[in-house]
Formats: sequence, structure tokens, C-alpha cells
Amino acid sequence: MSLAQKPIIVVGSINIDLVARTERIPVPGETISGHDFQVHPGGKGANQAVAVARLGYPVQLIGRLGNDGFGLQLREHLQRDGVGLGGVMASEGASGVAIIVVSSSGENCIVVTPGANALLTPQDLDDNIEILRSAGIVLTQLEIPIETVEHLANLCLREGIPLMLDPAPAVALPDDLLRKVSWLTPNESEAAFFAGAAVESDSDPQFIAKALMAMGPRNVALKRGSRGAYVATADGAGKAIAPFRVEAVDTTAAGDCFNGAFAVALSNGSDAATSARFAAAAAAISITRAGAQPAMPSVHEVQEIINSTPSEFIPR
Repeated sequence: MSLAQKPIIVVGSINIDLVARTERIPVPGETISGHDFQVHPGGKGANQAVAVARLGYPVQLIGRLGNDGFGLQLREHLQRDGVGLGGVMASEGASGVAIIVVSSSGENCIVVTPGANALLTPQDLDDNIEILRSAGIVLTQLEIPIETVEHLANLCLREGIPLMLDPAPAVALPDDLLRKVSWLTPNESEAAFFAGAAVESDSDPQFIAKALMAMGPRNVALKRGSRGAYVATADGAGKAIAPFRVEAVDTTAAGDCFNGAFAVALSNGSDAATSARFAAAAAAISITRAGAQPAMPSVHEVQEIINSTPSEFIPR
């Protein structure tokens, strides 16, 4: 059923990204020279909200910013991209910060200091219940307190709102949380963290998706990076989505771009496989550009790459 006409609500982190570019990722204890430094708006919640807005779909963000200079800068960026900020609250102290090292091949490593994101409480969600009730689908991640994510899952279940969980960064979850999730969207390393021994000896995406679905989520979209994606639904066969071949510049926030685009396509009434292909196309475009939010594509750009690439759904 189409979720069109209802906004996508994102509950999650808002960070400033401090990005250093180097020839390669340093090993522990090593100091290497960088050749560029940039500051970008980021945070998984904000990234996903911007991805939705850039694709022309209405979106509201619920989160927290510090009352520092970064907080003001981040709010301005989100407003400029068309993200609704009625649920973004201010906290005393620092905003969230991510320190990112990007290699010449586009690989990255990231250290996140949560700042105000750690202060997003279940009460904040209750205070913004009318925003949540307006949602066609809710997106969240794990850069905010787990008790807040758990409360959000309970609210979505109570209100009958589909919940999409991007389980990143991977951390232990309450036993029953995944049973309240409509869409679980891990990458392969996150899938291995949650499914553990069930997938460590088998990299087949169909097997991984089934192992994850056995843990409770109704549907799974497995993000496979350069190998594309795989979707498995509770009421149908799984499908593998072939990757879009591009030259990677920076893979930061590619997964966030996928999530935002996947939610947009589902909200516009596309089926799971078509939505995942749209999301894979958006993510592919995002890695050809530097930064997180600055890399998010428009709907025109996504349709252009889809139209120029043969459709490849591989039934599994």
C-alpha cells in the first residue's frame, strides 16, 4: 500500500563531520600526513533526512543539537536542504561530532562523539508525538540512546507506523526490539554482528537475510556495497539487486543515502525490489562525491542513472 502524502519522519543523530583525506587509513599507533581537510554537516539521522529532502519528499527530523557554534551551523544546513525541524531541540553543551579519515580509494574510518545526540530521551519522543503520528514511515539508527530507540519502536507499534531501523553502529539490542521493526537495513558487517555464527560461514545474502528475519524483523534490506543489495520480505521471494558501477570518491554516508532513498521509493508506492534498486542508484551517486550530506543526489540524477543502466533483479 502506498504511503504517499504522509511525510517521512527521521529520528536520529545530527553531527558535524570533520573530514581528513589521506593516501590510506592509518594503522593503530601510526601518524600519517593528510592532504585535505573539510567540515561537513553529518550524523546518520540528519544524513537520512537530507537524502529524503533532496529527493523531493517531505521529511521531518527529531533530534538534538548543542547550543554551540556547530549547532547553529547544522541547523542552517538542514533548513537550507528543506528538512522540517519542528522536532529538533536544543541542549546545553556540544553538538555531536564525527572525525572521519578518508583514503584515496574512498574507504573511511569514523569516530563519533555523540554530544547532544546522547541527550535525546523517550520523553522527547512523547513531546513530539504529533509529528510521529503524521508519519507514513519512521526511520531511525543507533547513534542515539538505545532506550530512546526502544521507546520509538513501542510508539510506532502502538500507532501502527512502519519503522525502518538502520542498525548502525552495531550494538547489542533489547531482545524484543527487532520484532517491532518493519524494515531492518544492515550492511554486511552489521548483519554479521547481529546474526553472528549463523552467517559467519555463509556469505550468501539469501541465507543472511533469512537468519536476520528469524530474529524478528518483518523485512530485510541488506546493503552489500559494491555488490549491490538484497531484499527479503515476509510475504515474497528475496531479490538481489545488481550494483551500479561508479568510481568511488568517498563512501561516507552511502548507507544513509540508501536508507533515505529506500524510504522515499516505498512511500511513493514502489515494491521492495524496485525501491531497493532506486536506493542503490542513489547510494552509487553519493559515493562519487565528497562528504555526507553534500553528496546526496536529486531525484532527477537517480532516475537518470537508472534509465541508463539495464534493470537487473536476480530472483533468489
